[in-house]
Amino acid sequence: MVAEATETIGTRVLARRKRVSNPAHRNDWKIALLLIIPATVGFVFFAAYPTIRGIYLSFTDFKILTPPVWTGLSNYRELVADSVFWHSVGVTVYFVALSVGLGLTLSLLTAVILHRLTGSNAIRGMVLMPFLISGVVAALIWQWMLDPGLGIINAAIKSVTGHSIMFLGSSEWAIPSLALISVWKSMGYNAILIFAGLQTIPEQIYEAGRIDGADEIRMFTRLTLPLLRPIMAMVMVLTVIGSFQVFDLVAVTTKGGPANASNVLPLYIYETGFGEFNFGYAVTMSMALFVMLLTITFIQMRLLRANESDTN
Repeated sequence: MVAEATETIGTRVLARRKRVSNPAHRNDWKIALLLIIPATVGFVFFAAYPTIRGIYLSFTDFKILTPPVWTGLSNYRELVADSVFWHSVGVTVYFVALSVGLGLTLSLLTAVILHRLTGSNAIRGMVLMPFLISGVVAALIWQWMLDPGLGIINAAIKSVTGHSIMFLGSSEWAIPSLALISVWKSMGYNAILIFAGLQTIPEQIYEAGRIDGADEIRMFTRLTLPLLRPIMAMVMVLTVIGSFQVFDLVAVTTKGGPANASNVLPLYIYETGFGEFNFGYAVTMSMALFVMLLTITFIQMRLLRANESDTN
């Protein structure tokens, strides 16, 4: 038995050596290198280098027309004392809370309806259509619809209540209105992702729940939601990151007004960099936004246990 086992191991080793010494396998690394070079070059030039360059510029006084001058931590000290920056952070967090909370709720409801009530690809395509529209086009369309004088939505409200609402022109309504526009645009995409997650849940789990006497609400809360946790975690992370980076909707509709009521952080960064040409300080705020997103994403992934599945 020992001799047979030794002979078998020896045969496997020889076969492995033959495969390694095979000229066809010897050239595999060249093909692999050729395939990863484009992705590596793109990562270096479009991700790694801009990040490193941005970190360096955040410690400089850079006005774009003159070479950057090293100033150490002066930009970060200015950031801590900048009341407009902290106001923009608060406005952005308010926008994220509204858009993420309402968006995930409506996306989940839409996905369940698509999963339970219809199998039409045409309806699924219609749900996804707002996501395919450019953010600038969507902002212009909603700006016209919400116009207090000519907008169709205000016309309907005025016919019922007798007065119109300044959706994008008042401090109270600006951020909620922008959040609703953002939800309308991203809800279809999120719903399709959740819908795909619903299709991965085995039907036998629901059959077992019905046998145990569980109603639809209990099966949804005790079975569907826990099994959807990895998908919901991914959708939440993507939605939070996208909401923190909102720019086009605000730039087209309110431009940060009225009275900085909708001056979200990306818009403030843009105006500081391209309006005041203070790129050093703008990059410093971008680094702060990057750290915030990194921290929030890490906390979400840990709390939601996004890398674990309950279907096993």
